[in-house]
Amino acid sequence: MAMNPMEQFEVKPIVPLHIGPYDVSFTNQSLFMCLVVALVTLFLTVAMSRRRLVPSRTQSMAEISYEFVANMIDSTMGDEGLVFFPFIFAIFMFVLLSNFLGLFPGAFTVTSQIVVTFALTAFVMLTVVVVGFARHGLGFLKLFVPKAPFILLILLVPIEIISFLTRLVSLSVRLFANMLAGHTMLAVFASFVVALGAAGVFLKPLAIAPMLMIVFIGALEMLVAFLQAYVFAILTCIYLNEALHLHEQH
Repeated sequence: MAMNPMEQFEVKPIVPLHIGPYDVSFTNQSLFMCLVVALVTLFLTVAMSRRRLVPSRTQSMAEISYEFVANMIDSTMGDEGLVFFPFIFAIFMFVLLSNFLGLFPGAFTVTSQIVVTFALTAFVMLTVVVVGFARHGLGFLKLFVPKAPFILLILLVPIEIISFLTRLVSLSVRLFANMLAGHTMLAVFASFVVALGAAGVFLKPLAIAPMLMIVFIGALEMLVAFLQAYVFAILTCIYLNEALHLHEQH
């Protein structure tokens, strides 16, 4: 573990490549994004390749994942929202595995990069806008016009628009900040263990305390990794529900 706790978040080129003034190098971030997609694909393919009446452990994990996301969609959007199951399931699995993979020593945490979480959020919000206009046409703009006296709309409409746009920031920063903070704490306590272990025979026993903190924070980070994937997916469902059932929101 590096002594500098922020070193683990550095994006480093693996295959340097430039097109004109643009740096399009294949980086460690790109590598782990590809690895996450490959692992999710491999897991689901292997899990469902030999379906049994009495499921294996791998099949059970895959089925639990399917049912968890399906129930999430059903509870927020109803049966009509199941058309978005592949989209939401893909987002949930990508964020979940990215979070968990980053807990391994030496791994790169994709979701600790604001550019990744912002890109995911922008894709979600673009989908919401496209679904809203496809479903309601220009009537989708009623989302920004709450039921209120006309005079108040002068103030409320800009607030609604700003509130909608700030979702790009809130959804992306929530995931990014939680991953960054948790992994930084793990690195800091790991550096304490290394420093105390090398400080001398009298200080070595003191390394037990930060080691116990690493175990505690590591367990907490596993919970946070799941919760952040769930929060990202459930908010995606809520935003899509607004686009689907526009008139029920006001």
